[in-house]
Amino acid sequence: MIIVLHIISCTLAFWLDRLIGDPPKLPHPIIWIGKWISFATKKWNHGKQRIAKGFMLTLSTLLLTGSIVFALSYVAYQIHWGVYLIVQTIFMTIALAQKSLKQAALDVYTPLLSGDLVEARKKLSWIVGRDTELLDEANITRSVIETVSENTSDGITAPLFYGFLFGATGMWMYKAINTLDSMIGYRNERFAQFGYCSAKLDDIVNWLPSRITGFLIVTCTNNETSYTYRERLQGWLQDAKKHPSPNSGYLEAATAYQFGIQLGGLNYYEGIASHRAEMGHSTKSLQAQDIQKTIRQMQQASICFWLLCSILGGVIYYATQSWS
Repeated sequence: MIIVLHIISCTLAFWLDRLIGDPPKLPHPIIWIGKWISFATKKWNHGKQRIAKGFMLTLSTLLLTGSIVFALSYVAYQIHWGVYLIVQTIFMTIALAQKSLKQAALDVYTPLLSGDLVEARKKLSWIVGRDTELLDEANITRSVIETVSENTSDGITAPLFYGFLFGATGMWMYKAINTLDSMIGYRNERFAQFGYCSAKLDDIVNWLPSRITGFLIVTCTNNETSYTYRERLQGWLQDAKKHPSPNSGYLEAATAYQFGIQLGGLNYYEGIASHRAEMGHSTKSLQAQDIQKTIRQMQQASICFWLLCSILGGVIYYATQSWS
């Protein structure tokens, strides 16, 4: 019964998020998680044993998040399975980011299309960590493509993956890990030790979803090139390993080979140059219209991932029924 409810709630959440997105006036749970992480970071990220302190922050964040969602879900199930379904669907819907990711990309696309580079750079700075003040159209577009590609997994397919497996509790524990990594998972003097556990855990939980999503991008989304499927698949697997992240490269390289573009290259962070290995082969210059293609690709890959998980969930359910 629980497996079926998870399949239904994931399905409802997927389409509600795609059509409606997050309620604009309600505080998002990520804000509360972020406040706890900020509070604990100020208290613990100093002195000795920072790795151990970072581990305690990671553990406490997961326990707090998981306990709250599980408790509310458990109470709902005790009332009625229909109440459980509603609670699960609400929690899952606000954990997904299809519409918000699309809107973030469009916020950059709209001024970029009209030639307003100043406004496009400003909106881009809201969604990326790199310096944006001097970027031209091609590099603004590249930044958006890389961000949307990476967050197709982080914001949509990976949460779905853990939602199908463990319900809203699993989905929100994943979101807690993802938030920890985005706030303290940096390789700098301040967070190299304190954020070590969070960063490694984020790498682990994203390992499989990122690769499945990248494979679906290469296999199921629009091919904008003359490359054969085999050539794109081989190029994807080869170039994905060039990325400094063990997971992000599998999303960005997939997009690069589907579009016939080159991602990676030179970025600046607080004035410091950072050169990432190039992925893909450029067959054209990047233009604002490519952002629209990236949004469409994100939607196609997400639907394919949802279908795959739904089918596998149904197979698991019928297998367990036949065994019992």
